Amino acid sequence: MGRLRYGTSSWSEKSWAGVFYPAGLKPGEWLRHYATQFDTVEADVTYYRVPDERLVRGWDEKTPAGFALSAKFPRAIVHGGEGATPDPKKVLVPDAVAADLKQFLGAMALLGDKCGPLVMQFPYFNRSVFAEPAAFLERLERFLGLLPERFRYAVEIRNKAWIGAELLGLLRAHRVALVWVEIAYMPHPERLARDLDLVTTDFAYARLIGERAAVEERTTTFDRIVVDQSKSLERWSRLLRATLERVPETFAYANNHYAGHAPATIRELARQTLG
Repeated sequence: MGRLRYGTSSWSEKSWAGVFYPAGLKPGEWLRHYATQFDTVEADVTYYRVPDERLVRGWDEKTPAGFALSAKFPRAIVHGGEGATPDPKKVLVPDAVAADLKQFLGAMALLGDKCGPLVMQFPYFNRSVFAEPAAFLERLERFLGLLPERFRYAVEIRNKAWIGAELLGLLRAHRVALVWVEIAYMPHPERLARDLDLVTTDFAYARLIGERAAVEERTTTFDRIVVDQSKSLERWSRLLRATLERVPETFAYANNHYAGHAPATIRELARQTLG
């Protein structure tokens, strides 16, 4: 049976102070404490800024051997810049993203064995960005072929009609994981798995994101569960139990917007999955 590695999407939520983090603990020490509770985390900050070596060395210093830090590819690479809509002239275009890609991978390499999967979180692409799925898949395949093999990669797609045999075959050929994501406008991964084999490499990657509006209409802080996600967690646990029979490692991360308090969510998922 494979290993379930579970944690949260980011560790820097201020409203966790005094709830998840000991009262009075300085934010600079939060990651160190986090690593006493979970053995993996997903770094959201890398989506918004390309990490420098000093930042990554700090993560390494504050986490123990055996810890795994996953990270998102910078927005400049997967979105094409800071604009409200993706820039089709830059998304995954080697000449446009080469500098950011080199800096990102160079920094993440400093983690050594602690570097978890690196995630390409793509936005929803309308026809003004990619006229058809084939255009995106062609570009993705070229980009994946340029990436160094020393890292593990995962791809998150938010165009539900694109998740099918062609995408899965492409990912399988490059030994890249499909991110299993739960967000409002995407089918639940457990439903997708009834018709498709979602395992595309030797690890799996799950993200419980949820619906931001549903949580934020109930709370302005993320220190407690405010949305009942019990039925969805049951579906996740069924999927993950089956997956653990197939792959050596499965990574699962919960977001605060899933139910209101990510640490409680992911602990409950682990309890249901592992028994």
